[in-house]
Amino acid sequence: MKKQTILFVWIAATGLFLGACGNKSNEKESISAETIYNGQSANAAATDTVNAPVMTFENETFEFGKIIQGEKVTHSFKFTNTGKSDLVISAANASCGCTVPTYSKNPVKPGEKGQIDVVFDSEGKKGQTTKKITVMANTNPNYKSLTITGEIMVPVGSN
Repeated sequence: MKKQTILFVWIAATGLFLGACGNKSNEKESISAETIYNGQSANAAATDTVNAPVMTFENETFEFGKIIQGEKVTHSFKFTNTGKSDLVISAANASCGCTVPTYSKNPVKPGEKGQIDVVFDSEGKKGQTTKKITVMANTNPNYKSLTITGEIMVPVGSN
């Protein structure tokens, strides 16, 4: 009987605790993807398409050709802000850990140039490869996809 009482008290206390947390799961609240990734500046860019920054790349694809397994390839994707307001990159993510993008956190003013530097490490890779880099910024749309591609050759005598 004592175990049942303790179990009942524990269940009741847990129910009260969870109810007191103020969980408002029934209330609908929408948050745009721009706000999640870029804060208020992206939200403003999404509503003001006329004055939004525009990231115009010289090339969105880089073909590195044939390399030997284990080599690293570096490339800079160069762009110009062809929009009417400051461009701010909030993230650059690659499709795999073998590809590492870096970028400046400083705003790129209208008419100015910037770049996304990418390092691809071919260690443990072989054959044709394609890697995607997704760049998030306060542009409209708020992302741009970049691609590196090439072929990784395995040295003679290796697996």
